[in-house]
Amino acid sequence: MPEMIANQAMPPSDYVRIFDTTLRDGEQSPGATMTSSEKLEIALALAKLGVDVIETGFPAASPDDLLAVQTIAERVGAAAVPGRPAATPPIICALARATKVDIDKAWEGVARAAHPRIHTFLATSDIHLKHKLRMTRPEVLDRVRAMVAYARDLCADVEFSPEDAGRSEPEFLYQVLEAAIAAGATTLNIPDTVGYTMPSEFGALIAGIRKNVPGIDRAIISVHCHNDLGLATANALEGIRAGARQAEVTINGIGERAGNTALEEVVMALATRRAVFGLRTGIDTTQIATVSRLVSAATGFNVQPNKAIVGANAFAHESGIHQDGMLKHQDTYEIMRPEMVGVTQTRLVLGKHSGRHALRNRLEELGYHLDEAQLAAAFASFKALADKKKHVTDPDIEAIVSTTRAQGDELYTLDALQVACGTTGMPTATVRLRGPDGALHVRAAIGTGPVDAAYRAIDEIVRVPSSLLEFSVHAVTEGIDALGEVSVRVRADATSSKRHPQHDASHRVFHGHGADTDILVASAKAYLTALNRLLATYGVEPREDAAASESNESNQSGHGAAVESAR
Repeated sequence: MPEMIANQAMPPSDYVRIFDTTLRDGEQSPGATMTSSEKLEIALALAKLGVDVIETGFPAASPDDLLAVQTIAERVGAAAVPGRPAATPPIICALARATKVDIDKAWEGVARAAHPRIHTFLATSDIHLKHKLRMTRPEVLDRVRAMVAYARDLCADVEFSPEDAGRSEPEFLYQVLEAAIAAGATTLNIPDTVGYTMPSEFGALIAGIRKNVPGIDRAIISVHCHNDLGLATANALEGIRAGARQAEVTINGIGERAGNTALEEVVMALATRRAVFGLRTGIDTTQIATVSRLVSAATGFNVQPNKAIVGANAFAHESGIHQDGMLKHQDTYEIMRPEMVGVTQTRLVLGKHSGRHALRNRLEELGYHLDEAQLAAAFASFKALADKKKHVTDPDIEAIVSTTRAQGDELYTLDALQVACGTTGMPTATVRLRGPDGALHVRAAIGTGPVDAAYRAIDEIVRVPSSLLEFSVHAVTEGIDALGEVSVRVRADATSSKRHPQHDASHRVFHGHGADTDILVASAKAYLTALNRLLATYGVEPREDAAASESNESNQSGHGAAVESAR
């Protein structure tokens, strides 16, 4: 494993810093909202993975975001976490608009880290200046000088981003970057904010900056590419070839719109084609698959099967020609080994006679380190599943862990579910939930189908203002006894006026995840997880009985449409 670079030093010319923005830009994906505990768990995993910089959030967005950044600064950024491939903790970074209020909040968030960084940004393209900022070029230059200098007075490590640099006029961009360096910026991030540029254009942009910006040798050039045209990784790699030495990425490529450059793609491209790039990172690549699964579970975004590096089919071979070649020599159709990214081919089978110790060992082999409470919950789910299935496979175990983590602080839990449906009669569900006060609540409802009926019954108990946006289901393993996974997305309706400064949507979306051999039980668990997240975030009070009926009618139509769309 290559030795990682001291946080504040200028890295050697062959080292590329990995700046992970999963917790900031990644969370801006609609429906990817994470709880504070999930953010901390992901930050710990990123530190163990070996990322150089963790962008933890946008502290000015809300008190919750500020608290999450502060917690990560203290728990992850103060000292190197066990398992990290370096003796120093990662740089802890927070985003801020080019205003004193935002910069103050960012500093408040990261100040307790051993290596804090403030990342401030201001748009430089003519279209942003005219339609969004309504500022002139001289006004932008003045603001950059003032705000970068203000941030530098607070923090020795300041990153500046000219938003929409990919569509900015190069000569003006050079002036802005020169002003930022003079004011104290230590990293200059060049974002292709809307994923507009071609790889050759983006590489030329970085080369032009290196050639035409005075003082550029005193700063690290970074690249931050979006995937609107499917070119994020290609653009990032071209920027690196042209001299950038920091790549801003997210796990699984999540992010606004079509997402960001994927960490796993950049890191493995540099590792696999070392002879071409001659560059290295400090990432422990064997942890990539584990972190990918963790982020997928926390956000509710399933990784597409054909996703590079971490997709289920990334190391699968079905073609007879490919299988024949693989049997003769692995290099015929694989350019990297599965174990390089932490993908295991082991099929260790656990069953109903397996104990807690065996489960813990297998979890650790798969990269999961659960505390005692999480292990107890996972073991209970494992034993319940083992009573229904002859063998419990690795995918089953991963689904159990995902469900256990997704549950978090449960206000309402599923105690019992009974459904009646068929070709005749009306689908009916009876639900029994245990509420926050420990009391049991029972309701029955009729729906367009069994899932819809169960969700209506849950609504009558929980009575939280929400709309079901998405319902998806898939089998974890093969066979008639397969464990089924359900994911749902729920929108909070009229619960809060809080708005993220980079979000246009006025209502947040929460995801839920559930797994069970009974798909109806999995569906109920997933829906309850989403509603519990909503309640935990907004502290929503249950509706009065008089209003519940009207709300339930509204939610019923939403359930039917969302569930129907999953067919």
